[in-house]
Amino acid sequence: MNLVVNETNIFIIILVTFLTSAFLVPIAKKIANHVGALDIPNERKVHKVPMPRLGGLAIFFAFMLGYMFYAPKTTQMLSILIAGFIIIICGMIDDIKPVKARYKFLVQLICAGIVVFYGNMVLNEVSAFGFVLHFPVPLNYIVTILFIVAITNAINLIDGLDGLAAGVSSIYFATIAIIALILNKLNGLDIILSVIMLGSTLGFLLHNFNPASIFMGDSGSLFLGFMISVIALLGFKGATLTSLIIPIVILAIPIFDTALAILRRLLKGESIGTPDKEHFHHQLLKMKFSTRVTVLIIYLINILFASVSIFYVLGDNEIAMAIYIALMIFLLFVVLKTNILFEHHKGKNGRNR
Repeated sequence: MNLVVNETNIFIIILVTFLTSAFLVPIAKKIANHVGALDIPNERKVHKVPMPRLGGLAIFFAFMLGYMFYAPKTTQMLSILIAGFIIIICGMIDDIKPVKARYKFLVQLICAGIVVFYGNMVLNEVSAFGFVLHFPVPLNYIVTILFIVAITNAINLIDGLDGLAAGVSSIYFATIAIIALILNKLNGLDIILSVIMLGSTLGFLLHNFNPASIFMGDSGSLFLGFMISVIALLGFKGATLTSLIIPIVILAIPIFDTALAILRRLLKGESIGTPDKEHFHHQLLKMKFSTRVTVLIIYLINILFASVSIFYVLGDNEIAMAIYIALMIFLLFVVLKTNILFEHHKGKNGRNR
């Protein structure tokens, strides 16, 4: 059944997928405990007891139900399903027994290639502030694949606290839906997928917000990142996302954190895949904020960045720019005052200097 989306049945879709995901999470928890998909605490982890992973399975199967009832059955949609299934399988294997980063990266490239070549989702041009940048063949394919892989990994990297990746992803899906309402473009595949993913992710978040009873694992974070990148590409092709500014600004925190993590590790002479405890959320924890407050602070920052995108769509660029500048000043302060990029030496009083 392909539903014509309007303001009323948006809430029906969210409710159905929310309830499905919320119901499936306890089942995913039992599966995780049975197969040994547990996140064991160590010096880099914040949690203190082993936690079941595989929460991504609940998100994925709620998404599948939403697809069967509400999404169009097209070649493009089939490419998303095939790639999403492969991503989930890869993440599930990694949740049970860690997979080397290079193999996960190869799987991400394959999945990106499926939606690009089979689904014909190609980023031929991007625009921002009146400038348009065209990508000729084969550069357009390369840029699109790199975009998908980059966003997928950005969400994967911020999945370090209870409810963080799920909440940030939910804000993204909700913002896309709000923009669609503003532009009265409710029947694009990007909007339908955003609404389905919003309900599916919120249902999981019910069990994952601090104190969490389950983690999404790589099965969840990779799938969420993949779907976010796909929805952004669909938005470009469907003209819902009229500018590259919109998805980049909504995802400012994960992109900011990923870029600084790569730069930080390069400055230290480490592999960019080397895990550490210097991410943005770790810096807030070092400021003595609790896990819950840290996550809520990041939610608030993300919502403010999302509001920049909404004001941009509304054409109120002055308010959008004012909020954006204020947020960038705050992020610059974080970079200069914490170890997120440069390691500060401590004085005798124990303070950074």
